[in-house]
Amino acid sequence: MSDFIEYRFEDGIVTLTLCAPDQHNALTHQAQFDAFTQVCARINRDPQVKVVILTGAGKSFCAGGNVKDMKARAGLFAGDPYQLRDGYRHGIQQIPLAVYHLEVPTIAAVNGAAIGAGCDLALMCDIRIASEHARFAESFVRLGIVPGDGGAWLLPRALNNLSRAYELSFTGETVSAQQALEYGLVSRVVAADDLLLAAQALAARIAANPGHALRLTKKLLREGQHTRLEPLLELSAAYQALAHHTEAHQAIVQAL
Repeated sequence: MSDFIEYRFEDGIVTLTLCAPDQHNALTHQAQFDAFTQVCARINRDPQVKVVILTGAGKSFCAGGNVKDMKARAGLFAGDPYQLRDGYRHGIQQIPLAVYHLEVPTIAAVNGAAIGAGCDLALMCDIRIASEHARFAESFVRLGIVPGDGGAWLLPRALNNLSRAYELSFTGETVSAQQALEYGLVSRVVAADDLLLAAQALAARIAANPGHALRLTKKLLREGQHTRLEPLLELSAAYQALAHHTEAHQAIVQAL
């Protein structure tokens, strides 16, 4: 699949691991952006996949953009303003479009620093579990830049607290795993050695349910974030009609 993203599938669960620990899994190059879009397309096409875990190799989850490349104006940060704009649109901005629109539930197992675009990458996932060593920062302003990968859209929705989202975005300050839990940025904090076990246990509980119901439920939850009740009810009725006619549903109710 990719040298940057390790893909592992078992019992309906895909585990994606960012594999550039020497660079703290930083996101800078087009090959990395393409790897995300390719792996997400693969997952959406595979009906056997029921849930995804995203984590990082080494001590960091994802350090965001590579500051060395920013300094050298290389990779994502090369070119004149128009080239940079197109570089973002056709580069790193493909990641939120791909990850956020994965059809199956997603769990970010945040093992370490999630900084800048790395923080936003965690926010793209449906559920976030943090190691006690995890740290989060919406740190763009500290570099004199803005959230270029959707953070201004993702953070307020993840926190459901505009005041806190503004505070984190305007200060760029780093928060600990425990603070992230208090803010509602993550749903739980676990010991570092237990992180993947906790994510896998949660993923297994999710994967115990029929895949079609998981995908349709996620679509409804996504639509519910921006639509009125009436059209959501109409969509729910259509999805429910499909779900009632699946073999999985019939087998479950017959066994009750």
